[in-house]
Amino acid sequence: MDFSDKNLLTAYLGAFLLLLSVAAFFIIKQILKTQKIENALKKLEKKLKNERGTIPEYYELGSIYLEKKMYTQAIAMLKKAIKVEDGDDAPEMSPVHNALGYAYFGQEQYDLAIRQYKEAIKLEPEYVMAMNNLGHAYEQKKLMSQALGIYEQALTLEPDNETAKRRSESLRRRLIVSSKSD
Repeated sequence: MDFSDKNLLTAYLGAFLLLLSVAAFFIIKQILKTQKIENALKKLEKKLKNERGTIPEYYELGSIYLEKKMYTQAIAMLKKAIKVEDGDDAPEMSPVHNALGYAYFGQEQYDLAIRQYKEAIKLEPEYVMAMNNLGHAYEQKKLMSQALGIYEQALTLEPDNETAKRRSESLRRRLIVSSKSD
């Protein structure tokens, strides 16, 4: 083996070790994130099993369930958060309604999802994420003009909203094509 072969082998080995190090970093990061979520899940489940919780606690637990795609459990926790509402928490409740809409959407219960997204927007009229979600639910229900309208409303509030831009452009094209074929 000559000198250039050894250098090439060393370079390949170095690149391989670098790739392994980067992969290990991301794996460890994901493990720590998962561990943190699981610890929060256990802590909240234990606490809320034994006593009444607060809106943020029910919301956090519901959000963890959503992340795990455990929609039934998420719906139960988010409904408990809504029952805790005491009137002073209207802005705090809009993310709860949005998350509840997301859970219903995950179960393909689009009418219930739409109702929750609308409630979130009613509580916080400039809640662009809820508008994007509402538009998506309208699309699933084949209510294309309503979806386009809500995406355009989101764009008036947040002109750089990539989701609303992409979806509204796609809907405009689809609506133009369908009107030409009629």
